[in-house]
Amino acid sequence: MTDTRPLALVTGASSGIGATFARRLARDGFALILVARRRDRLEALARELGGAEVLAADLTRDDELKLVEDRIAAAPDLDLLVNDAGFGTVGRYFEIPVESQDQMHRLHIMATMRLTHAALRAMVPRGKGGVINVSSVAAFGQSPQNVSYCSTKAWMNSFTEGLHLELKIAGSPVRVQALCPGFTLSEFHDVVGIDRKTIPAWLWMRAEDVVDVSLRGLARGQPLVVPGAIYKLIVKLEAWTPRWLRTAAVVRLARRGERKSVGRKDVP
Repeated sequence: MTDTRPLALVTGASSGIGATFARRLARDGFALILVARRRDRLEALARELGGAEVLAADLTRDDELKLVEDRIAAAPDLDLLVNDAGFGTVGRYFEIPVESQDQMHRLHIMATMRLTHAALRAMVPRGKGGVINVSSVAAFGQSPQNVSYCSTKAWMNSFTEGLHLELKIAGSPVRVQALCPGFTLSEFHDVVGIDRKTIPAWLWMRAEDVVDVSLRGLARGQPLVVPGAIYKLIVKLEAWTPRWLRTAAVVRLARRGERKSVGRKDVP
């Protein structure tokens, strides 16, 4: 029996925003291809959703990325690609292992680029489909100890906006979106090692709300979506503030934070 449901592929589907996308899309009647490194988590999610195709792959590895590309190419009826796979690190760029930064660039940039290309190759001729690239509000500026994360997310925004322009010029109804959430309640910050208690409660958003805003924005053809009024304001302030002033403020705050950190360590 032929499955007539729309088809979506979600990377980073084992946790966080990716898993939330999968649950929401399943509820909306999509058939799913779930991609992540942890097969056990993907299989557990597939059972929870009543069935889904599971594809365990580390997208920082060329051979495993190619497997996902090939799966997309074999699904000419793919309706939605969600590029959610990603991670962050904390530490000065010149002090942390370069291997972690290499992996981040491979995942945020190369995997996003290659999978999006594979999807659009079929979507554009068919005149149907969409791609959501999960970026971050970090894309709109720079912060100490997050150089590669901010930079790769900025690339993701630029890449998505460029595709949006090309699709418009080509007269294609296919839609692309860079989703730029702020602090979201998920495993992401736990893995990075950020203590949630250091972030004001009013800055946190639920992953479900982020996904809702994203899908509404995609339906409206919005290429850049920033969930939450506070984050929309932050992005506007970033754009309005002169670069020299932003740099001075970030340096001052970072140095003050380092002094406080040292002071805490000295207390017995």
